[in-house]
Amino acid sequence: MAVDDELLNRVTWKIPNALALVGSRAGDERNAMTTSWITQLAQEPVLIGVGVDNDAVTHRLITEGGSFTVNLWDATDTKVFVKFSKPATDDGATLNGRAVRAATTGAPVFDEALAWVDCEVRHTLDLGSHTLFVGEVVDASIRDDEARPASMNDTRMKYGGVRRGH
Repeated sequence: MAVDDELLNRVTWKIPNALALVGSRAGDERNAMTTSWITQLAQEPVLIGVGVDNDAVTHRLITEGGSFTVNLWDATDTKVFVKFSKPATDDGATLNGRAVRAATTGAPVFDEALAWVDCEVRHTLDLGSHTLFVGEVVDASIRDDEARPASMNDTRMKYGGVRRGH
């Protein structure tokens, strides 16, 4: 029995998801993108998984660069996520006007992030429309341990279910 697309979207949009910026780099090209498909997958070693659309610039950069960062953001500053729904503008010091620096792997981390992890890719799994990149945490930091990290529930954004237009 096929599940109705509208119903599937409504149900999957109810899955609680963190909202973060995933940083990527290959050579001199850097990017960051909004993502809500992030989770810890293992403890020994600590592995973080991110699901990335196969057509995204970030997919290419993680594939070529072999690393990514996950930058958690303050729930009171969610406008940043709209700006990173398309490829970022890199002026050398910022991505879309937000200050970044190179993490241990070279992938960008944001000065404003509440906390971040820097991951080296250990596994990739092609899942059709998206790829699951599994990264081992090689560095991490917390800037503000008291602030609540953003989640999809803090915005009107929706991502998941079936692709729109299909």
